[in-house]
Amino acid sequence: MSRTTDIALTAIAPAIWGSSYIVTTQFLPAHSPFVVALLRALPAGLLLMLLVRQLPPRGWIGRLLILGALNFSVFWSLLFVAAYRLPGGVAATVGAVQPLIVVFLSAVALGTQIRLGAVLSALAGIVGVALLLLGPEARLDTVGVLAGLGGALSMAVGVVLTRKWRPDVPLVTFTAWQLTAGGLLMIPVAWLAAPDWPGLSLTNLAALAWLSLIGGALTYILWFRGLARIEPAAVSLLGILSPLTAVILGWLALGEALNPVQGLGAVIVLGAVWIGQRPPGAPRRLRFAQPRCGAKAATTRS
Repeated sequence: MSRTTDIALTAIAPAIWGSSYIVTTQFLPAHSPFVVALLRALPAGLLLMLLVRQLPPRGWIGRLLILGALNFSVFWSLLFVAAYRLPGGVAATVGAVQPLIVVFLSAVALGTQIRLGAVLSALAGIVGVALLLLGPEARLDTVGVLAGLGGALSMAVGVVLTRKWRPDVPLVTFTAWQLTAGGLLMIPVAWLAAPDWPGLSLTNLAALAWLSLIGGALTYILWFRGLARIEPAAVSLLGILSPLTAVILGWLALGEALNPVQGLGAVIVLGAVWIGQRPPGAPRRLRFAQPRCGAKAATTRS
């Protein structure tokens, strides 16, 4: 498949994740977000496990627990803490630093070069999300901001390690292992956060089915597929399509108003994503100058 096809398929994941807000607020308003996170990850993981019928080797259990925690348990828990303590726009803007973190983590863990285009695209993405979501009521909360940054760091490390640790198994199997590990780790978190679970109506079950089967199993298969084929910095930048989708769905389904500033933010987000998908080798790269004997300083070359 072409790179364009790979990018388009991967972008489906954050686009679907953008529906999570409207599904959760409209159809699961009385449920703990930690319970929703558990019921999103674990059923999807177990269903995929039934399909692949392959348990992970003993030597991979530790890595899978780390990946499950980073990509799901820790990330979702901190995400919800940030969402509770910060206005949605502030939480999303803080989380938008993830692509920038991935750029530098990839250089350390994977040996990739720090490209100028990737850095500028990540910075533009933060600005675009801020314009798209921040309003005059925005306020900062230290715990909320730290939780948002922690969540962004958690998923950034998960993105890089998912690329670095790739077992010799089909992609669906790798996804099943991660979702199951993340779901199992969410059990004590959900139990402590909401020991008394409310009953589930048919509407609740339908919403959970969407979040788990489509927003969990399908999207993470596409996401991890993208990480196996595209450099992590480009994949992580696609994640800012999620708040853009959420805003568009709020406008279409809930009649929420859009203003010119948000329109500018949407344009910047799309521009950042487009520029950030340029293949390695085409854009300029940032290189750290290394002093050499007999020379005043090494120059930075493009």
